[in-house]
Amino acid sequence: MEHIVFLDRDTIPAHITLPTPAFPHHWQAYPATAPQEVVKRLAHATIAITNKVVLNRDILSQLPQLKMIAISATGTNNVDLDYCHQRGIVVSNIRDYASDSVPEHALGILFALRRNLLGYHRDIQAGRWQETGQFCFFTHPIGDIRGTTLGIIGSGSLGQAMATLARAVGMTVIVAERKGATTCRDGYVPFEPVLATADAISLHCPLTPDTQNLIGSAELAAMQAHAIVINTGRGGLVDEHALIDALKHGRIGGAGVDVFTQEPAPADNPLLAHSDLPNLLLTPHVAWGSDSAIQTLADQLIANLNAFVAGQPQHQV
Repeated sequence: MEHIVFLDRDTIPAHITLPTPAFPHHWQAYPATAPQEVVKRLAHATIAITNKVVLNRDILSQLPQLKMIAISATGTNNVDLDYCHQRGIVVSNIRDYASDSVPEHALGILFALRRNLLGYHRDIQAGRWQETGQFCFFTHPIGDIRGTTLGIIGSGSLGQAMATLARAVGMTVIVAERKGATTCRDGYVPFEPVLATADAISLHCPLTPDTQNLIGSAELAAMQAHAIVINTGRGGLVDEHALIDALKHGRIGGAGVDVFTQEPAPADNPLLAHSDLPNLLLTPHVAWGSDSAIQTLADQLIANLNAFVAGQPQHQV
């Protein structure tokens, strides 16, 4: 009998149904798990489920019974994959479950920032409309989406879905080659020209040592002054301090951020500390979280467990 432990069940909303695994098992789910609780909670586990709980080499070395780690997300940077490969621990993640939810969220952010919806909402709250005595008022520029250029960084399923949506609303799409690449693949544009020509940049790549602070001060300075940066990928892809500095000094036109270097973001996070900026839109890592996307994730999570126990592991990383 397999002993399954879900370390952070509350990362999946309670109204989403988790299917029952199709094999004999003991199930234990915790709402959340602190770092110092992980080893104890997984002491008898043969299968661990984690969304964001870290399973590093030190923790894994104390869990000789563990045979599988099911990551209930796409990102794998919270698990020591090298150690798992050495130990023969199977690691599976979730694939292609939010190809509608994430791009729609990113496009919604782009519309909100391009048309300055937040700025106008705050002006109405402050009573500025009533002060003008006019049927409308213009305190922020309003830009159209059609005819602008979107630069996409990350050409996986989410980047491709974002490109499809952007083209549907009349945008020109350019896909960035990897930063620092010496050659450019067909259908891609070198990284630096994408930054220089795009009216908006949307990030859809994984967080790796090569993509840490992929967008920093130099990259922001290379963008057009009206450009918008949207990050629904991973928080570490963008230097948060550099982003705020660029917004405050008008080096870029706006930013929409759904992911942070630490989550939940502490009060001293530079993005939270400047959340009153009219051209900054923040959401709490929910781009992936439409009900249909999360149900797809839940179904695939248990399907990964079933496949492993049946001797045919899928979605391995």
